[in-house]
Amino acid sequence: MTKSILSTLKAVSRPEKSTTPEAKRRDKLINRLQIQLEMATALVNGESYTCYKEKWQKNEETGQQEKVKIAKKVSPWFYAKGGKYYLEVRYANKPLELSKGNHAIEVGDKENLPTVIQTVIDATANGELDKALASVSSNLPITKA
Repeated sequence: MTKSILSTLKAVSRPEKSTTPEAKRRDKLINRLQIQLEMATALVNGESYTCYKEKWQKNEETGQQEKVKIAKKVSPWFYAKGGKYYLEVRYANKPLELSKGNHAIEVGDKENLPTVIQTVIDATANGELDKALASVSSNLPITKA
């Protein structure tokens, strides 16, 4: 008797998604920081960067719904001032307070931007920004679905 092909694979139960509010906020911030990292890398390499979102749209000729990519406006969280670059980590369109009274990170040269953003991504994944995220999200208005 031959061994079935499926028996060669390891079957496991479906892993649960992280459902805690802290984990959701972390994931959302990390996704936004990934976009900022791509923008910063493009800036350092002298390239232009365009972020796209997918949208369902009706094709006029066929009448069928199809997914199309549409350019999405994304504002950079980094800026140059006085010959140095700075990074503001933003959540819900508000800068996070990283330490008492400080909302920006001094980056220095633009070549350092990707490294600094990756460091912030690692810190976020580690839970180091949970307190700042919680304080910003506690001030948000509650929306009903």
